Amino acid sequence: MIRPGTVFTLAAENPLVPGCTVSARVTDTIYHFSLAANTDISAEVYPCPRLIVMAAGEMEVYTGHERIWLLHARQCLITPTNTPMGMRSKAGAVYTEICLGRDTKMNEIIKAGEAFRLAELLPYQEGRIVNMDIIHEPKLKFVLMSFDKGTGLSEHAAPGEALIFALDGEGVIGYEGKEHPIKAGENFKFAKGGLHSVKATERFKMALLLTLE
Repeated sequence: MIRPGTVFTLAAENPLVPGCTVSARVTDTIYHFSLAANTDISAEVYPCPRLIVMAAGEMEVYTGHERIWLLHARQCLITPTNTPMGMRSKAGAVYTEICLGRDTKMNEIIKAGEAFRLAELLPYQEGRIVNMDIIHEPKLKFVLMSFDKGTGLSEHAAPGEALIFALDGEGVIGYEGKEHPIKAGENFKFAKGGLHSVKATERFKMALLLTLE
């Protein structure tokens, strides 16, 4: 169980189990997966798209017709709907899967069936913070933010549970009166109502996955 207020990595929290695939439920729509080397989740059809966010390793996402996307750490894919989709890994992989609704509002910059890197979707701007909504649902938001060095967000409360994905650079997360340095590849969790702040000690990009009741 990941405790709010600590820096961690999803790879360490979801270790590979030799010969096995493992899933951990976060909410009804969010799961963490680990695939050991040479394991496979067979292709299944889903009526709604799914956002796959790679945490570590390398994984192939494939269709029943053998179309293949090769994903590495911090790459993402929104899966097509009504198409058999499977996952397999030769060396091992850890990823987060977010089940999206039929009416999910997605930023037009991303397309289903195209692999992309979150950090490359938005730029840095001198002296500024740049925000980009990727997914917006009544109970879920996925937002990207870039911070120029020295910029940040003052302390405020989280309206729901939140998971941070640090994508580039370095920053400091303030949480309930304590400071937590964080760098690309690491994660941080907020509890609902948790007072937090963000400061970029270097240029810093992060993704925020927010769940609302």
